[in-house]
Amino acid sequence: MSKASEVISSGAEKLQQSLNGSLEGKKVAQLASVTKDYHDPKNRITTDYGVVQSNTDEWLKVSTDDHTGPSLLEDHMAREKINRFDHERIPERVVHARGAGAFGTFTLHKSLEEYTTAGVLTDTSRRTPVFQRFSTVLGSRGSADTVRDVRGFAVKFYTDEGNWDIVGNNIPVFFIQDALKFPDVIHAGKPEPHNEVPQAQSAHNNFWDFQYLHTEATHMFMWQQSDRSIPRSYRMMEGFGVNTFKLVNKEGKAHFVKFHFRPHLGVHSFVWDEALKLAGQDPDFHRKDLYDAIDSGCFPKWDFGVQVVPEADEQKFEFDILDATKLWPEEEVPIQFVGQLELNRNVDEYFTQTEQVAFCTGHMVPGIHHSDDPLLQGRSFSYQDTQLSRLGTNWQELPINRPVCPVMNNNRDGKGRHTITKGTVNYWPNRFDSAPPAKPEEGPHVAVDYPAKVEGMKARLRSKKFREHYNQAQLFFNSMSPPEKAHITAALAFELDHCDDPVVYERMCERLTDIDLELAQNVAELVGASIPQKAGRPNHGKTAKNLSQTELQPKNPTIETRRVAILIADGYDAVAYNGIVAALKAAKALPFTIAPRRTPIYAAGESKESGKGVKPDHNLEGMRSTMFDSVFVPGGADSVATLRKNGRALHWVREAFAHLKALGATGEGVELIKDACALPGMDFSTSGEITDSYGVVTAAKVQPQSFKETAQMAKGAKDFVDAYLWNISQHKNFDREMEGFPMMVAF
Repeated sequence: MSKASEVISSGAEKLQQSLNGSLEGKKVAQLASVTKDYHDPKNRITTDYGVVQSNTDEWLKVSTDDHTGPSLLEDHMAREKINRFDHERIPERVVHARGAGAFGTFTLHKSLEEYTTAGVLTDTSRRTPVFQRFSTVLGSRGSADTVRDVRGFAVKFYTDEGNWDIVGNNIPVFFIQDALKFPDVIHAGKPEPHNEVPQAQSAHNNFWDFQYLHTEATHMFMWQQSDRSIPRSYRMMEGFGVNTFKLVNKEGKAHFVKFHFRPHLGVHSFVWDEALKLAGQDPDFHRKDLYDAIDSGCFPKWDFGVQVVPEADEQKFEFDILDATKLWPEEEVPIQFVGQLELNRNVDEYFTQTEQVAFCTGHMVPGIHHSDDPLLQGRSFSYQDTQLSRLGTNWQELPINRPVCPVMNNNRDGKGRHTITKGTVNYWPNRFDSAPPAKPEEGPHVAVDYPAKVEGMKARLRSKKFREHYNQAQLFFNSMSPPEKAHITAALAFELDHCDDPVVYERMCERLTDIDLELAQNVAELVGASIPQKAGRPNHGKTAKNLSQTELQPKNPTIETRRVAILIADGYDAVAYNGIVAALKAAKALPFTIAPRRTPIYAAGESKESGKGVKPDHNLEGMRSTMFDSVFVPGGADSVATLRKNGRALHWVREAFAHLKALGATGEGVELIKDACALPGMDFSTSGEITDSYGVVTAAKVQPQSFKETAQMAKGAKDFVDAYLWNISQHKNFDREMEGFPMMVAF
């Protein structure tokens, strides 16, 4: 008997037993009258009005076997499915409920007038105000920031021609090709319906059941299982428009386009154990990180770029450029970086700004248009409908959503109406010729529909290229560095280990053979599945640039906004402490003093009566190493002796070491580092010479001149500050991981 059948049988028995009671039985019977068994084999999918459906996976479109065309408004089943999904949650967002936002400015460095008439992309003299919202997808508003999940990356541009919304993610592709599947993929990822478990994670049967049964999701789940889904900071994520749009220039010529945002700080992630611990230790880590960076004047910045393909070249690629489960490799379509996005002002009130901001993919300004991307076509219907449900008819009149340009139309009334419109008519045409539509010749700010040619049959189908689902999944995995491949293996093993239905993890290990046989074998061994012996399909061996995070580093090494913990106790070396604090601040890093207590700590030779002690920012129990990018231990015999007897201090260093973070120590502080991570192959300084061993930088003897405020960060530097700060700038020391050191320490 299957697991589902056992559940049904058990439920039926319990129901019958309950019915034997009188009053209680009546209530159970009443509930039973409105209870349906989803697993009844006689069931077939119907509409809410009872009509049995033969296809609820493809929106009705005008298509041919070679081209997927526009979706049709007449498809009532599709609109009902999306509409019902949009209204499932009261009052929070169905997806992207957990978010953080900030205001900023978009500037254009190079005009794109060759491709578009949109002023925001052609006028280099403008400074366009923006509001940006970051988010997780699956969790509720009360979930943690650092869960494994896709991150939303949505930008609202308040342009002179109206609002333009790029409603994107930190991953360039998506799970599905057709918007009609969105309710299904989210239902499968959300907590399971029978017990509302698990919250804000994909490690469960239903999610992975969906992934196996929808081969189009293969490419995306590889990204989702990579380091991209546990970012170190919103400020260290790429942003992607995901969908394919069209740009149209003043000659009426069209180009397909994808939008990109690349962070100045590079693309960096947590390691998994770090993300897990932070979810409990500081569930607001990402939103605090964003707020603190802006508040301190370290404004996050992204380079804005476009990939552009002439309309005539649509069919020249082996993949369909309208398919949201595919990326455009940079080798084939280079990114042109033409502008900059900067976030420079925090919100004044979370609810009225971050929570009430509402995005819609259909918000495009003249010169930017829809393509026939079937995911985009449905999103533009769905997002409008969702905002109506969540915020009401007049949601675009809320201050955070209101455009900066004039608004005039014949929409009236409804709940929450702000605008007062004077006049005696509210329709067009009218006897006064008031508020007429503009003529196209009035200027590029006037919306004119692009006359795209449409041909084909009305059918629920996708073009041939949409049916290939594995090449780019292989391309992505092939492009990963060895540590990233190891992280994907571990992530899949973690996720599938949480699936208790053997059907789910057995089939997923089979699916992995379509990507890489060794990956499939390693995961199968870890999760207890049958070890596959044969590849599902040959791996083409191709790679692409800038898919690996190791290629997306800052142009120049930087530790700006990196959080560095300095561990001290009474009797610390004031020269080393003050020197490293000054060097970190000069490099725009954020030093934090951590001690056994939060009352003042006194340096070696400093009297407690002097009142000059350093007041720590936190005590060892109040914070953990997970909340910092690096740990430094200055010398001082008494200080280090105290810390060496403190198990929590030892754990701090050990945990930071296991999480691949840069460690620094001088003088007697080297001994604490050795206590934590003196493993075969690790080296430590015993003199005035510095030792850099797998990102652990030590100098047993230091002089005041060893510390300087101006650091020349460089690999192999001979100066302690230069070497230590360079290692912080590298984010993680993955060589340490590849040597297996993290597995040798208890953390």
